[in-house]
Amino acid sequence: MARTTTAAAPLVPGTRPDTGGRRLPRILHPVAWWIWALALATAVSRTNNPLLLVLVLAVLGYVVTARRTEAPWARGFVYYLYLALTVVTIRVVFRAVFATGITPHDHFLFSLPHIPTPDWYAGIQIGGPVSLEAVLSAATDGLRLACMLCCIGAANTLANPKRALRVLPGALHELGVAVTVAISVAPQLVQSVQRVARARRLRAGRGKGLRALRGIVVPVLEDALERSLRLAAAMDSRGYGRVGTATARSRRLTGALMLLGMCGLCAGAYGLLDATAPRLLGLPAMVAGAVLCVAGLRLGGRRVTRTTYRPDPWRSAEWAVAGSGVLSAVLLFAGLGYDPAQLNPTFYPLTWPTLPLVPTAAILLAGTAGFLAPPPSPPPHASVAPRTEKAPAT
Repeated sequence: MARTTTAAAPLVPGTRPDTGGRRLPRILHPVAWWIWALALATAVSRTNNPLLLVLVLAVLGYVVTARRTEAPWARGFVYYLYLALTVVTIRVVFRAVFATGITPHDHFLFSLPHIPTPDWYAGIQIGGPVSLEAVLSAATDGLRLACMLCCIGAANTLANPKRALRVLPGALHELGVAVTVAISVAPQLVQSVQRVARARRLRAGRGKGLRALRGIVVPVLEDALERSLRLAAAMDSRGYGRVGTATARSRRLTGALMLLGMCGLCAGAYGLLDATAPRLLGLPAMVAGAVLCVAGLRLGGRRVTRTTYRPDPWRSAEWAVAGSGVLSAVLLFAGLGYDPAQLNPTFYPLTWPTLPLVPTAAILLAGTAGFLAPPPSPPPHASVAPRTEKAPAT
């Protein structure tokens, strides 16, 4: 008599487990997500077309939904959407209040009470008629800034900023700690708000709106204060901010190299953007600044010795994700294959904006990061291999 049982097949040393053709789940390198997000934000700064901006928001939503982890801070993208909506609203309100006048060809919407201003306040009008063209123009300007904020929010949602700290050069270690603490404020506030809201539901708290504001803000501020004190004590116990073995001469030389290098980079960027600037302020100043910055980083890194436990790998998926964002920005800045005026349509006169093909393809190319990146969580069902065992005859 024989019986059939199902058991996991033993792995041969040096081989990978059988995943049924699926990619092995892992967390993508945080720098790859930041390069992708910053490149997409750079592409957004190039256009004022509302159709392209809405497409960018759709791409961000898809990538975040497909590749975010199960960590509590990874669910904070919706708060960036609320912030983006607030930015657009404030921009429209300011444009309506501080009116710029209306022409006979504009579409009149409503009129606000006019407040007279003194002579020294000339050029700014408070109140007055508001046109549809002015409201749409303000909403589009606010939408562009909102898309940039959502790009940063996507990077905070997809990448852990604490893991990105490990890849910084040794000379920027202390600066990297400060930047990491500043970047992680928003995810930590999201966690605090979620914990307080969960505790209120467990205690049958029914207050909503302004009545619930006190019960949410005070615990969140208290949690933030306690967390900052714990962080300060932990950093002090680990020696952050201390001089160590570096001499005063080494610190001054490193600071001088970094300062001169940053000045060279700023001068080079100005020379490249301004066609009337001298040639020495262009590419030569940029190269000289980069060389000085690299020299300062190497000199400052010699006095900082750090070890890394299980460094994050940089593989083909990281190259693909970062490259999709960079290529999207390059296509929008190159201006090849389309009319650059289509990126910044005008609302005077009021016309429907067109959707250029090449910029649309560039933004959709950035959206391929949603499936180019490996899945962040393990597959729901582990693959097993059947194995037949023979039972002794009875």
